[in-house]
Amino acid sequence: MAVKPRVLKAALGLMAVCLAAYIVGPPLYWHLMEGLASASASASCPLCNCDCDSVPLLSIPQGLNNASFADCAKHDPDVSEDTQKNFAELLSEELKLREAEALEHQQRADMALLEAKKVTSQYQKEADKCNSGMETCEEAREKSEAALSAQRQMTAVWEQRARQRGWREGSARSQS
Repeated sequence: MAVKPRVLKAALGLMAVCLAAYIVGPPLYWHLMEGLASASASASCPLCNCDCDSVPLLSIPQGLNNASFADCAKHDPDVSEDTQKNFAELLSEELKLREAEALEHQQRADMALLEAKKVTSQYQKEADKCNSGMETCEEAREKSEAALSAQRQMTAVWEQRARQRGWREGSARSQS
């Protein structure tokens, strides 16, 4: 059963229109309704009193009104002096705390440096031992090379004497 391309295109077009109406429809509807409501209300509604500066944002009932609340922001020398002292004490405490932290960090750094020096010293001792061992091995190798060279010379001398007396390399093996 083959679907005709025209029917398929028409169905897809109809789905696209429905989807667009579904997405755009509600906001458009509410926007139009607000416009109509404001147009009809503007004709029947009296003008608003827009002098908002004199009206307080929050009105406090007369019985709950605290007169000292309005004086709160005024400058009081005693309170100001206490506040300055408290502020100075807080700054002093903060400086002392930071100084103590800095001292603690310095002590940790000194301990880490001391530990690093100890480890470095230990590695240096190990390296010195290794170098000493290498020097000893090198000296022993040189001595053994010298002894081997002397032994080869001695062997060559004895071999030359043996050849002068008639010794051949193959004859010695056949006799033994």
